[in-house]
Amino acid sequence: MTTTGEELVTARGGPWWWDRRRSAVFDAGLAVVSALECGLEGISFAREAGVPAAVGVVFGVLAGSVLLVRRRWPIAVVLVAIAVTPAAMGFLMGVVGLYSLAASEVPRRIIASLAGMQSVGVLIVMFVRMRQNLARGDLDVGDWIVPFASITTAIGVTAPPLLLGLYVGARRRLMESLRERADSLERELQLLAERAEERAEWARGEERTRIAREMHDVVAHRVSLMVVHAAALQAVARKDPEKAVKNAALVGDMGRQALTELREMLGVLRSGGDGGQRRERASVPLAAVGVAAAAAASRAVDEGEGPCLSEIEELVGQSAAAGMVVDLSVVGESRSCAREVESTAYRVVQEALTNVHKHAAGAKTYVRLAYRVSEIAMQVENEPPPEAGASAGLPSGGNGLVGMKERVSALGGVFVSGPTDAGGFRVSAVIPAS
Repeated sequence: MTTTGEELVTARGGPWWWDRRRSAVFDAGLAVVSALECGLEGISFAREAGVPAAVGVVFGVLAGSVLLVRRRWPIAVVLVAIAVTPAAMGFLMGVVGLYSLAASEVPRRIIASLAGMQSVGVLIVMFVRMRQNLARGDLDVGDWIVPFASITTAIGVTAPPLLLGLYVGARRRLMESLRERADSLERELQLLAERAEERAEWARGEERTRIAREMHDVVAHRVSLMVVHAAALQAVARKDPEKAVKNAALVGDMGRQALTELREMLGVLRSGGDGGQRRERASVPLAAVGVAAAAAASRAVDEGEGPCLSEIEELVGQSAAAGMVVDLSVVGESRSCAREVESTAYRVVQEALTNVHKHAAGAKTYVRLAYRVSEIAMQVENEPPPEAGASAGLPSGGNGLVGMKERVSALGGVFVSGPTDAGGFRVSAVIPAS
């Protein structure tokens, strides 16, 4: 499990400016060692300066203790190290301070300037002390060794901590950048997962709406005709047995057609969750399964054998057989169009005729279908019913017109419905043919 940057910030528990307690303990230990070193070296400095040894020890301890703030103020540590270099003290403080400065976020030009100052300081002090030792006879070497040793010591004291600090600082910044990128990717993945869930929910909602619309078209029309025929059968059962038998046969045919269409739709629903999806359901997230099922159902409905415009005449005949006076007129040369276009046009006419059966029983109805160059137009208009408020007593959910408009709009068409000036009702739709 990875640790994000936010978790690292939250996990900080060190005092003052330290991120962790062990960092504070480590810096305190370095400061103690540096203070001891500078305190011991302060004795020699006091002897050479002609001051009491206690003064030199106190001065050395105070100077060495500055290493405690190396993480907060690395520049101050390096400046103190440069200041005490002439006193031949603060070796540990100079090395650690320069490393801390190079590893910090201080601009490079400041790091280079302070490192150069410290290197020059060490070089001068080493050169002067070695020359003094040669003059006193403490060293018996050639004159060439003095500049060589001074330069080597200056480079050896400043170059390794400087390079190591630059490397550690660059690595730290790289790790922080990678951690921030990991946090950003984690947030993006979380957003993508939320959006995928939203898309899956939207797809499931769209598919539920589509299935409900198909069920409404199938059940409402067929059952409405069955109710109309059943009412006619009840009315003529005793007066005209032959007509009653004919109506009973029509009711049976329509019931079988409704069952067939319902069975096809149930097959679509079953096919959306069988096969490979059943095997993958254990490893695929629920959202992905929902999207896959919705897509499978949509493909099955699109590729299925839905109604077409060639069946309009049969549809009108069924309404005529139920007692409706309906006139069908077709303008233009009949031709085949895309399956979804023909299915939508058929459903619009079907739902319009169903509404006439429900709300205007006995009204004369006109069905007009026009094949144009790049579109198909249809219109279903009924006259006012013979009796005011005439109705077949069929329940209505108020979703028929909404479903028709959704179907037509989904194909880029235009749908208009409303009452006519004569008191009837008109449903019109224009759908692109391709």
